[in-house]
Amino acid sequence: MMKHFSLFTLVLLFSFPISAQVIYEPFESSKLGESRDIKIQLPRNYDAEEETLYPLVIVLDGDYLFEPVVGNTDYQSYWEDIPNCIVVGVNQSDTRDNDFFFAEETNFPHAEGANFFEFLGMELIPYIEDNYMVSDFRIAVGHDMSANFINYYIFKDKPLFRAYVLLSPELAPEMAAFMSEKAPLLDRNTFYYLATADDDVKRLKNDILALDNSIKGIQNEFFHYRFDDFEDANHYSLVGLGIPKALNQIFSFYKPITKKEYKEKVLEYEAGPYAYLMRKYEDIELFYGFKKKVVENDLRAIASAAKKKNDVESLKQLAKLARQEYPDSMIGAYYQGMYYEEDGNLKRALNSYQSGLLLEESDFVNKDMLLDKIYELQD
Repeated sequence: MMKHFSLFTLVLLFSFPISAQVIYEPFESSKLGESRDIKIQLPRNYDAEEETLYPLVIVLDGDYLFEPVVGNTDYQSYWEDIPNCIVVGVNQSDTRDNDFFFAEETNFPHAEGANFFEFLGMELIPYIEDNYMVSDFRIAVGHDMSANFINYYIFKDKPLFRAYVLLSPELAPEMAAFMSEKAPLLDRNTFYYLATADDDVKRLKNDILALDNSIKGIQNEFFHYRFDDFEDANHYSLVGLGIPKALNQIFSFYKPITKKEYKEKVLEYEAGPYAYLMRKYEDIELFYGFKKKVVENDLRAIASAAKKKNDVESLKQLAKLARQEYPDSMIGAYYQGMYYEEDGNLKRALNSYQSGLLLEESDFVNKDMLLDKIYELQD
């Protein structure tokens, strides 16, 4: 693939977070018989001593694809739309033809391609798992030839990845037929993202559209598929459009409670708002394989629903949860005070609000809010 120095290149450069700390290291591979350069991006405030596990994102064609992936994961995790991730890129600019080699007879990895296939699954990922706090929720990202290559891992008896991001793949012959046979058989939640563009390479786009046509109608509750055909984009610029769309799709169940979810699910949940919150976070852990800390947005949504439904018990449980999740923040004192107000115990409500003045402010709860509550109760 030719290197294209364009406005798009500058956009990708600026998408990379300036504060990011990237680990560059050579990786000696017995499978490849040579050293391969890798890049590792750890989440902000990463602490190996904590028990937090992070999704692992493996980026092929890491020479140019690693930075836009890192920029998008860092940005979206900052706003809590996706979890913090550990991103690992594999540089391949001098080896990609060999790395992605497949046999014409089978259209599956062969020779050097088979070695690279085993390098990822048997060497690189185990190394990352041994040295960093990663969960078993793994995402593979590829573009062009590497996008086709990540398909092969879905055909293992136990697929190596839970999410596959194919950005304008140069598909092997019969891949559409292979995928149409495999996707209905998946028995574990798997995300599959496919993207092309109106000005994509014509021969690639024809095959991509054929793949989309073969899998878009598959009925399998475990197969989560999204396809994008971007306007005003080409083979290279679609990368910057596809990555955030893919992350949004992959972590759609992880996102904080939206207005739509609040109206259609939280308020309508028969067991009550707090029970809905517990169910949501249990589902996240079950679905993605790691725990999510309850975010402040969701505490606000559940408090609002509890007040609207006069559900004092939900407020009581929510206040307890807020104190557990944010012991040094005003959040716990604020929701505890709210519970006591709704329960008619104004003296305890006042004491709760006053106790919060010595704690740390949050994104939504500050000293002025507590003082307003205190003055209101005193009057």
